[in-house]
Amino acid sequence: MTLQTRFAPSPTGLLHLGNIYSALQCQAWAKANHARLLLRIEDIDFTRCKPELAEQMIDDLHWMGISFDGQVVYQSQRLDLYQQALETLIAMDVLYPCFCTRKQVSERTTNRKLSALDSYPQTCLTLNKKEQAFRKQHEAFSWRLNSKKVQHILGKGLYWLDADGIKHGFDVVRDMGDVIIGRKDIHFSYHLAVVVDDAAQNISHVIRGEDLRSSTPVHRVLQLLLGYDSPVYLHHALIYDEAGQRLAKTKQSPTLLFLREQGFSPRDVLGLLEKVSESN
Repeated sequence: MTLQTRFAPSPTGLLHLGNIYSALQCQAWAKANHARLLLRIEDIDFTRCKPELAEQMIDDLHWMGISFDGQVVYQSQRLDLYQQALETLIAMDVLYPCFCTRKQVSERTTNRKLSALDSYPQTCLTLNKKEQAFRKQHEAFSWRLNSKKVQHILGKGLYWLDADGIKHGFDVVRDMGDVIIGRKDIHFSYHLAVVVDDAAQNISHVIRGEDLRSSTPVHRVLQLLLGYDSPVYLHHALIYDEAGQRLAKTKQSPTLLFLREQGFSPRDVLGLLEKVSESN
């Protein structure tokens, strides 16, 4: 079997140090294991993603000397695949339409002590088919996973496998909840698109940050429902700045473009990352 991994940034902003750290982790693993490294641009969120940001990302990665195998894959060009997968899940009756707004969900989940990734209280689960059909004609809706039904179908004892061969068990209802698989605005969720693409690209190993560990059970469940093989997962540690803030887009971490404009060389960036990672 050909070993393959991928780096899959989303062009909702410029690459920052945390992104580059993750890309370097992918590159290091690929080189150590004689594997192929693919580049996927996860740009299905048309409300936030911009083509010019994707172009800058690719330029920044090349500037850092990170090379990829094959052609760059853009999720925005693969919407038919995600639609087919969504329709398959709908036909399996493991999804249900949810008409709740974010505000309503927030109000209804206040003071709910749940460990699930999505603690939605299943407000729309009890709607009958007639009411669902009527409201779908007049209201925006998302598609949620019916976690109880999925648990009944797949049973217990589910797990995902990490790179050390350790099986990480999880409970669909307890650890996932009724997560959104089809968003109201862009129709597909990150969870669905990434699972479809990992399968289509024959990704054997997924290397990503520890912050995405909680999403892994969702991806494993979708793989099982859609009949896909599951990759092996490696969740690398995150890095933080001197103030203890995680290097992330939401924390306004220094972008690679900014550092380049300030005269940093790729070697300087590597030195900066090494210094930051050593202090963590």
